[in-house]
Amino acid sequence: MILPLWAWIIFYVLVLIMLIIDLKMFGKKGQHEVNVKEALQMTAVWIAVSLLFCVGIYFFYPVASHEKAMEFLAGYLIEKSLSMDNLFVFLMLFTFFGIERKYQHEVLFWGIFGALVLRSIFIFAGAAMVEQFEWILGLFGLFLVYSGGKMFGHDDEQLTDPSKNIFVKWFKKFFPVTDKMHGDKFFIREEKPETRNLKPETNLSTLNSSLLTKKATPLFVALIVIETTDVAFAVDSIPAVFSVSRDPFIVLTSNIFAILGLRAMYFALAAVAKYFKYLKYGLGFILIFVGIKMLLAMDEYINALLHLVGIRYTMPHIEVSTPFSLSVIFGLLTLSILLSLAVKRKDNG
Repeated sequence: MILPLWAWIIFYVLVLIMLIIDLKMFGKKGQHEVNVKEALQMTAVWIAVSLLFCVGIYFFYPVASHEKAMEFLAGYLIEKSLSMDNLFVFLMLFTFFGIERKYQHEVLFWGIFGALVLRSIFIFAGAAMVEQFEWILGLFGLFLVYSGGKMFGHDDEQLTDPSKNIFVKWFKKFFPVTDKMHGDKFFIREEKPETRNLKPETNLSTLNSSLLTKKATPLFVALIVIETTDVAFAVDSIPAVFSVSRDPFIVLTSNIFAILGLRAMYFALAAVAKYFKYLKYGLGFILIFVGIKMLLAMDEYINALLHLVGIRYTMPHIEVSTPFSLSVIFGLLTLSILLSLAVKRKDNG
């Protein structure tokens, strides 16, 4: 590990402080509907903070600081672009549950908090695996190429349908769920069937707690779906960031900074989601590109495998530079957005 433990602790403390500031700036819990202007302002703030952190890496990182800054920027751009696909899933999810806009930011806050914890675990585990078994990067590359191909035909509705979510099914087996929304509450207490014979004037607040049952609301079910779908997206995005850096700190920080601004970006993009028809195709090409980039660096292991099965072909070592990767990723993302806008304008014209 290049950086000492105290540097990691300081980073996580700063992340926690930024999350709290983010929550406060979006207004009081359940009482404020985030508008597009606020969302754009917060998105700009998060991007500025991320770029400022990148500048800090450029000047203060203890080893190869210039290269590490480029790796952070490439990892940030990969994760940021792939996170945009998450936003459309979140939009469909909130529509499915009928969650009002003013309550969505609460779900997104806890969803992102959970994502930070889970992704940290994944990244540390992934870094340990890569350090011990470098050939695993080849498997990551193959998986990314496969995932990129699936982007051309995947159905976001399958991810947002709670009836197909194994974690929601498991949760409902052990915990009752109400069908009605109750404002910004994740859990409520409802009367049990045996209380129905009580006199109408009976105040439920005076009843013994044994006559009430605790139930989860659709808001909490939506949170479960968000957390579990984020895990599915992390399986793609984290290996993709490993394609540009093997430094755990760079992989972790670029990943975390990208998803920290995800909540603000959601409210900015929700109003214009219909204009990004071809974005997922651009994301598919990005995954395929970084997957091939990984495989090209695995020539030693690929050649050993080819020789093992009797194929006398020696694959050359091709190193794709970080600046070139940045250009390709940014170009594919920009092209898919511009194409989406052009087609939408033509349809409306």
